[in-house]
Amino acid sequence: MKAFVKTKYGGPEVLKLEEVEMPTIKEDHILVKVVANAANPADWHLLRGEPFFARFTSGLFKPKEKVAGADFAGTVVGKGSNVIGFEIGDSIFGAKLMGTAFAEFVSVPVSACARFPKHISFAEMASVPIAGLTSLQGLITHGKLKAGETVLINGASGGVGHFAVQIAKVYGATVTAVCSSRNADFVQSLGADKVIAYDQENIHQHNGKYDLVIDANGNLTHNDYKRMGRIAVMIGFTTLSHMFSTLFRKAFSKFPLIQFTVEVNQDDLQTLAEMVEQGKLKPQIEKEFSYQEIPEAIGYIEAMRTRGKVVMNWSS
Repeated sequence: MKAFVKTKYGGPEVLKLEEVEMPTIKEDHILVKVVANAANPADWHLLRGEPFFARFTSGLFKPKEKVAGADFAGTVVGKGSNVIGFEIGDSIFGAKLMGTAFAEFVSVPVSACARFPKHISFAEMASVPIAGLTSLQGLITHGKLKAGETVLINGASGGVGHFAVQIAKVYGATVTAVCSSRNADFVQSLGADKVIAYDQENIHQHNGKYDLVIDANGNLTHNDYKRMGRIAVMIGFTTLSHMFSTLFRKAFSKFPLIQFTVEVNQDDLQTLAEMVEQGKLKPQIEKEFSYQEIPEAIGYIEAMRTRGKVVMNWSS
């Protein structure tokens, strides 16, 4: 089968389309014919081996997992002997955090995927897993957001942020979204109650008070979190020094600032699928690439100016 392989750390140029062996199907795994993938910041972080300490997990001198990619949507074409609840031909989506999804076929544990109705496109569902799970878990699992509360979402127009705006509204929150002025209409269309354009108002001087602050962009300081939020969730970071500075301050503060690693699980994926099916969550796809252009897609999102999601199609 065809797959995008990385044998060293570097930029998108290190990804090579090669013929590799078909994945084996373990007892609790299903084999999926991939129809679409999505690109995430985690893909280029893993590709470059950055931040460096992450290499203790992904491989110190070269990547442990040669096939790249996390998000996928496709069709079940095989299953292990212990698999129940999935049938050949089912449309499913999910993620492999450490890779193997940028391929014609992927073998995935049943705990890391969920079904979705056939009338929803593979491209839409491929865009959901990592960004959708990060949004849902940041807001609800870790942020404990409740109906009637207020939430500030920094980086509201990106992959995670645009899902976070919609999910916060599903759970009954009042949403203030931070984005550029050019994306203000976009985030308002997603349901944001108020928009702060960071190119017109300095968010580092904003004095609004919120029950929860979600930072999907990663440029807020510890002082920003304390000034604006009752509780805060740090999803991204702009530089390594910014991350260490913020976490150092967190270590000596009682302010509830949470940083977490997304967990891929079937229950949360199913929750997201139901939201999409009910029309409560609408993936916004800015650009689509063919599978041959996966390196270009990774380079495109690395600029961190994407509105919504970027997907790559194996059917083209």
